[in-house]
Amino acid sequence: MIGKCLFPAAGYGTRFLPATKAMPKEMLPILNKPLIQYGVEEALQAGCHTMAIVTGRGKRSIEDHFDISYELEHQIKGTDKESYLTEIRSLIQTCTFSYTRQSQMKGLGHAILSGETLIGQEAFAVILADDLCANPMGKGVLSQMIALYETYQCSIVAIEEVDSCDVDKYGIIEGKEIQKGVYQVANMVEKPSIQEAPSNLALIGRYILTPDIFDILRHTLPGKKGEIQLTDALLTQAQAGKVLAYRFQGRRYDCGSIDGFVRATNDFYRDFHPREQ
Repeated sequence: MIGKCLFPAAGYGTRFLPATKAMPKEMLPILNKPLIQYGVEEALQAGCHTMAIVTGRGKRSIEDHFDISYELEHQIKGTDKESYLTEIRSLIQTCTFSYTRQSQMKGLGHAILSGETLIGQEAFAVILADDLCANPMGKGVLSQMIALYETYQCSIVAIEEVDSCDVDKYGIIEGKEIQKGVYQVANMVEKPSIQEAPSNLALIGRYILTPDIFDILRHTLPGKKGEIQLTDALLTQAQAGKVLAYRFQGRRYDCGSIDGFVRATNDFYRDFHPREQ
């Protein structure tokens, strides 16, 4: 039922400067695979075959990654290195990739609104590639959320508990648990202080959004730092009883931070890297 996944990928990645001065943060590798490829693989596993990517200046390498490199293919054809391209070849053949540019950096809400022409009037998924999620024992986070959408047919946000001292880094929800791990959202606050936070349940970079979000974003006034916040638009839906929050199964790594990036690298090396015999 959800066939398209939107990837907001226009941000500057300032927490990783100078590495991101000329390279998109979404192309930073965990082991030998860029972050955005992990996101595309998660979306495909969930049944999304159309990848809509909102880029910006200096992001050309994302488009090149999801395209055939004839020179490279020719150089490694018939060698033991050819197998390294098996996964990306499969994605290129299986998925459709479309791109648009966010002309101004005006927040996540504006980035999603910029992708409207790629999505159209249908429910869609959103993945923030620098939130790397893994669930070695079961379905990916987006697959779990789409299964929930099939029952409730409303916007769904992924959440996890964070330390109280970190609530000012996230959108925070307030809600009533209606089934195990599923909350009816009553309130959402973007990056509140510890005193203002209604809970310690934080939004992470996985969403299912219904298409009315575009009209709501068009009429959402800029919030903190003059940016259009997705949290503010979702609050409008929540006040109409149309947003659920889901405590997902699996692990999430904030790969926009050096600590999270190193932790993901170490864990993925331990859990997923094939050992030499």
